Amino acid sequence: MKNRPANGIHTRPNDERTRPNDVRTRPLLLRNGDFAKVWAAQVAAQGAFRMLQVGLVWWIVSHVAAERRGLATGLLMVLGTLPAALLVPVVARVLARRTSRTVLRGTTWIAATVAAALALWAALDTVPLAAVYPVALALAVCQAFFDPCIPTSVTALVEADDIENATAVTLATLSMAGLAGAFTAPLLVERTGLTGLVLACAAGYALSGTAAGLARFRPPQDPQDPPAPASAPPKRRLRDILTGLPLLRSILLCLAAVNLFSTAVFVIFPLYTKSVLHADATTFALLEAGLGVGTLLGALSGKYLTGRATSTGALCVTGFALALALPGVVAHQPVVIGCLVVAGWCVGAVGVRFVALFQRAVPAADKPGFFALMQAMIGATFPVASLVFGLLGDHLSPQTLCLIQAVGVLPAACALYALRGREHALTTAPAPSTAPPARTALLEGKA
Repeated sequence: MKNRPANGIHTRPNDERTRPNDVRTRPLLLRNGDFAKVWAAQVAAQGAFRMLQVGLVWWIVSHVAAERRGLATGLLMVLGTLPAALLVPVVARVLARRTSRTVLRGTTWIAATVAAALALWAALDTVPLAAVYPVALALAVCQAFFDPCIPTSVTALVEADDIENATAVTLATLSMAGLAGAFTAPLLVERTGLTGLVLACAAGYALSGTAAGLARFRPPQDPQDPPAPASAPPKRRLRDILTGLPLLRSILLCLAAVNLFSTAVFVIFPLYTKSVLHADATTFALLEAGLGVGTLLGALSGKYLTGRATSTGALCVTGFALALALPGVVAHQPVVIGCLVVAGWCVGAVGVRFVALFQRAVPAADKPGFFALMQAMIGATFPVASLVFGLLGDHLSPQTLCLIQAVGVLPAACALYALRGREHALTTAPAPSTAPPARTALLEGKA
C-alpha cells in the first residue's frame, strides 16, 4: 500500500490509515485511536456543559425562584448561548491559528477550573442566584471555542471515506452527552444540591482536557487540491466564505430559523413539568432523556436516509413540528415523552445529513471559519428564543408555548423544501470549469 492515501495527506508506513483492509472492517473508534480520544473528550465536555445547563434550570425552577421562573431560566439560557453568536470572528481566528489539540485542551481546563471554584463556594456557603450567571457565561465562552473545533478536526483524524461516519459519531456523541447530562442533572440537584452538580461538571471538563491532550492531529487537506505553495494566499474573510457557497448559506439560514423555535424546549419543559404535569425531578429527567434518546437515534440513523438533504430536512422539520404540537393538546406523561423522542429523532437525523454535506462541500482552508459561522448563525437564535419564551412563560401556559413552537418551525420546513428546486437545477447544469467535478456534486447536495 502506498504511503500517500486518497485524502492527500502524507503518512508514515505504520499509520492507521495505511493498515490492511481487514482493519477497515473494525468499528470507527477502534481503528482510529486519535479520533476515539477526541470522541471521549467531546462526550465529557459536552455532557458536563449540558449537565450544568439543565441542572441550573431545575435548581432555579424548584429551589430558588418562586416567581418569574420563566425570566430567570430564560436569562440563564441566554448567557449560556450568547457567546457562540458574538464571538464567531474571534473563534474563527483562533481555530485557524491554533491547533485543534491546543483549543480543545485549553478550553476544557479553563472550564474545569471555573466550575471547581463554584463548587468550592457552594460547599462552603449558600450561593446566590446572581453568582451562577457569570459562571454559566464563562463556561459558554469555553464551549463556543470547543464545539466548532470538533467538526473542524474530523478531517485531521479520519480518512476521507470515514468523514460521514465520523460526522454521524460526533453528532451522536452530542446527543449522547446531552442525554447523559440532562438525565443526571436534576437528580444530582435533588440528592447532592448545587455542590454535587457543579463538582461533577468540573470533573467532566477535567477528563475532557486530559483526553484531548493525548490525541494527535494532522493538518487536513482537500483531496482534489494540490499541496499548498510556500507562500500561501491570505485566508478569506468570513463573509466571503458564505458568499461562495450560496446553497449552504440558505440552508444555514433555514436551520437558524428552526432553532429560533426549537431551542425553546429547554425553557418550556421545566415549566411544563412543574405547572402542567405537577411532577418532580425524576419526571423532568425522563422528559430530557426522551429528547436525548430520540436525538441519539436520529444521529445514528440519519446517514441511512435517502433523497436530497433539503427535501429530507423539510420532512424532518415537519415531523418535529407535529411532535411538539401534541404535548400542547395532550398533557399525559407517556405521550409527552414519546413526542420528545420523535422530535429528538427528527433533529438528530437532519443534523447528520446537513453536517456531512458541509464536511464534504467546504474547502479545508475554509472549514474553521465556516463551522464557526455555522455555530454562530444557528446559535444566534438561542439567546433570543430563550429570553422571549422565558418571558412568555410567565404569562402563557407551557401548553400554549408548545403550540407556538410547532407553528413557528413550519415556515422553515417550507423554505427547505423550496431549496430542493435549486438543488435539482444545479444537478442538471454543467459543472463550472473552475470547480473540480467532485466538489461540484457536493455543492449540489449529493451527500
